[in-house]
Amino acid sequence: MYQNTPPRRTIRLTRRGRLALIATGAVVAGTAVAVPLLSLDSEGESKPTSLVIPEGWRAGQIYDAVDKVLALPPGSAKKSLAKANLKLPNDAEGNPEGYLFPATYPLAEKATPESLLSYMVDTANKKFNGAPVAAGAQRNSMNVYQAVTIASIVQAEAATKADMGKVARVVFNRLERGMPLQMDSTLNYALNRSTLRTTADDTRIDNPYNSYMRMGLPPTPIDNPGEDAMRAAITPTPGDWLYFVTVKPGDTRFTADFAEHQRNVAEFNAQQKDGASTQPKPTK
Repeated sequence: MYQNTPPRRTIRLTRRGRLALIATGAVVAGTAVAVPLLSLDSEGESKPTSLVIPEGWRAGQIYDAVDKVLALPPGSAKKSLAKANLKLPNDAEGNPEGYLFPATYPLAEKATPESLLSYMVDTANKKFNGAPVAAGAQRNSMNVYQAVTIASIVQAEAATKADMGKVARVVFNRLERGMPLQMDSTLNYALNRSTLRTTADDTRIDNPYNSYMRMGLPPTPIDNPGEDAMRAAITPTPGDWLYFVTVKPGDTRFTADFAEHQRNVAEFNAQQKDGASTQPKPTK
């Protein structure tokens, strides 16, 4: 479950699009911060009273959200890590990715980046360090940090909650067979992007998060997973699947047969091509 550099295989595992929509009346995909509750300050101006962190946000998105909700210069939250004294597992080596737990956090009158990030990490520790998660991780021959890493991949890759257990099973099946994970989500993390399209050049980048070239799990989680993804990571759905692709919304296909997967990928590519051809051309 750790990194080596294997020969590159020509199997494309999966790709799907992800839209984050939090139904609190204040969060839409692409926003940097969500403030579902407002109050008035002494001058009658509205101010946020809580911060919503959606499932699957990366640490960078969360830092930006904290800066915005606290009206601080960009980069303030990230710089605060050095003095935040976050209670992270040793495997994290000071990187809170995966442990900034998605939830709604109240904003105290004197909230700081350190207090908010600590609140998130403390919440994650309460969720992840309990007996069910620890026992589930041990049952699958991994530690809790590895379980969080798998959950982060599941969070990024699964199109629906119902698919999460199957995605987790694909991860386990590939690890057990000594196959590279070949997850586009880890490449997107390496390249700090989110896209449906992965090129052959992308799969050859020299990066520890390139799961096309590196064996095992990425060195850290790739986002901050929620409880459903974590549950899937410790109790994956039984099955022999090795491949999956979301051909279109609501149609994710899992298979153990590479030839069948190739047909599914071809259908996905055709759907993408058809979708692109129906888009209006940009004006010059």
